[in-house]
Amino acid sequence: MRRFVLKRLLLAVPTLFGVTAVVFATVALVPGDPVLAFLGPGASPAARHELAGRLGLDRPLPERYGDWLWHALHGDLGASISAQRPVTQLLLPACGQTLLLAGAAFALVITGGTVLGAIGALRPRGLTDRLSGALSTLSLSAPQYSVALLLIAVFAVHWHLLPSGGTHTPFGGGPFDVPRHLVLPAVASALVPLGLTARVFRAALGSVLASELPDALRARGLSRTAVLRHCLHNASPALLTIGGLQLAYLLEGVVFVETLFSWPGLGQLLYNALTARDLPLVEGGVLLTAVFFVGVNILVDTAHAAVDPRVRSSR
Repeated sequence: MRRFVLKRLLLAVPTLFGVTAVVFATVALVPGDPVLAFLGPGASPAARHELAGRLGLDRPLPERYGDWLWHALHGDLGASISAQRPVTQLLLPACGQTLLLAGAAFALVITGGTVLGAIGALRPRGLTDRLSGALSTLSLSAPQYSVALLLIAVFAVHWHLLPSGGTHTPFGGGPFDVPRHLVLPAVASALVPLGLTARVFRAALGSVLASELPDALRARGLSRTAVLRHCLHNASPALLTIGGLQLAYLLEGVVFVETLFSWPGLGQLLYNALTARDLPLVEGGVLLTAVFFVGVNILVDTAHAAVDPRVRSSR
């Protein structure tokens, strides 16, 4: 197992290196002048030249990338052009907020996807199977931004049950203030991955239930609960795989949700940085997102190998 994890960590190194190179080149080649965006069109040529030299934008792209990568390896992602603060000081609080939102949405995805998938697999071609399939299809096909606007209109504007945005109520909102602000963005973020998780888990569990395994277990005298537990264990690798992919999706794909609900996370920070042409902040944020994505995949592969020993021997 240790060798398997070490191999996955070593394979992650060239992946991250390739991601940083592509992202740095892409961000650098995007049309627009970050110096002009920061100083404004009325800045003098001398001031623009001085700022470009201070930011290193007057050097060749490979040289700038090598310098940025060397400092990034030492934990220095540079300074934000627009905020005039170290990039890490801006990324870490936003990262914490994104992890909180993604964690709450992921809990809904795993719980709801497992329940809907299990209902459909245990009662195939029945009323409950059709109902769970319809719910998963609705969840999968509903546009995320439309659902978010609908949730705001119904629960925040019309019924006044939940806040429409932000992370807390000014001047104190009680111990349940943050969870109340978390409900609507978490539900909006979880809908699409919940439907996909339910479909994948329903197919995996249905395949196990249709195999010879349940009959063999019942022939050995195991109870219905024990048989179901063994079948769930055999279907769990598919849940781990799709769950890991959806967690990575949530960490990267909550930009619309964070913007609509004014959630101060990584997605909203990167959106504002792109608008302001803040290259160091964009590059640092994308690097952090790539690290999260690779880390989640390593954790999923490790969990998969722990559940299924055949994975360790085949890789």
